[in-house]
Amino acid sequence: MNEDRRLAVIGLGYVGLPLAILFVEAGLEVEGVDAHGGRVAELSAGRSPIDDIPDARLADALAAGLRIVGTDVAQLSQADVIIVCVPTPIDQAKDPDLGPVLSAAELIRRHLRKGQLIVLQSTTYPGTTNGPFRKVLEQGGLIAGRDFDLAFAPERVNPGDPASAAKDVPRLVGATTPDATARAAALLRRINNAVVELSSPDAAELAKLLENVFRNVNIALVNQLALLCERMGIDVWEVISAAATKPFGFMRFTPGPGVGGHCIPVDPYYLAWRAREFDFIDRFVELAGDINFAMPRHVVDLTAEGLNDRGLALKGARVGILGVAFKPDVRDARNSPAGAIMAGLATRGAEVRYHDPHVPRFRDGSGFVHDSVAIDQLLEESQAVVVVTPHRAIDWAAVYTAADLVIDTVDSSRGQVARERQVLRLGAGWSTRS
Repeated sequence: MNEDRRLAVIGLGYVGLPLAILFVEAGLEVEGVDAHGGRVAELSAGRSPIDDIPDARLADALAAGLRIVGTDVAQLSQADVIIVCVPTPIDQAKDPDLGPVLSAAELIRRHLRKGQLIVLQSTTYPGTTNGPFRKVLEQGGLIAGRDFDLAFAPERVNPGDPASAAKDVPRLVGATTPDATARAAALLRRINNAVVELSSPDAAELAKLLENVFRNVNIALVNQLALLCERMGIDVWEVISAAATKPFGFMRFTPGPGVGGHCIPVDPYYLAWRAREFDFIDRFVELAGDINFAMPRHVVDLTAEGLNDRGLALKGARVGILGVAFKPDVRDARNSPAGAIMAGLATRGAEVRYHDPHVPRFRDGSGFVHDSVAIDQLLEESQAVVVVTPHRAIDWAAVYTAADLVIDTVDSSRGQVARERQVLRLGAGWSTRS
């Protein structure tokens, strides 16, 4: 087997850019390809839009030979390996949208030559690699398994956690032939200490979905528990912390205002959609998705309840949102529950503003674009403050000193001095902490 030395990575987002840099650092020749001209210009200038990749590391990769190009000038035919890292969204009906994946496949087809290895990394339903993705690639006459190798190797990137792209995180790979699996695994071992070879692309695709569906289901469980605890007058955060003292058989998950990012709000619907094609209704997965999808509406209701306690209506109230990124300490606001919360508040007549030290501009669920305001202004002008993302950069002591009413959806009030009936906590009701 000849060693693969020249790579092309299509899609330079949270998955593709770190991957391209890892291969450059491993001594390979890498061409990074992206369809968005703005992204190409930004990266070529040495500016990283990703928290996990500092500008200095990107600059070092560019100096070491990383080439950033648009799809119109990509030299894919010169690559030994082409890796696809494009988004896999869902449409409004929550059905899979393979548009970006199939567009990448069509781009590859126009340059495909014998002997290449094509690796899909985008999270998708079982049967994509060996189905529609392969079908597009083979429209030029070359056949997978005979003329070129085809594999699926799912990403395991955790935005905000650079260690998730480290060598110690195992990678999975499954290909259409044993030789293709071995070839893809040998490539991945250039950047990972452990590579697990699976029997097929379908198995690798389903393994990736299982990882994310597992999280979604457990988040849904504690979200349901939080709603029950509110009715029972029990603090769900205390209950979860108590259960987590068990050293075996329990894994800690916490409730929140909803789920965000690219994986958790999307991937379960890929599995549910694929299951229906086999006349199998995965009610468990669909129910978990519905529970988490409904949490932003519950946050809006909690806000209305908190204002009502003060004799105020939600309509016309000034509501401030703290944090719109989908998780703490990152710039990534993809599918953040803040979007649905802000849109829901506005629909019910509230005047909504937000502050996020990492996200200067944010589009809410109704499509309205907001600019982040200064935190002092937000606290001074808001009749209620909804905590969505507990960034460490926010001075929480100052928040709980200045705010009149806080809707705490993430337990940010833990350890803070709060006044009586100042804090309404998701999963616990009015705070009794002093």
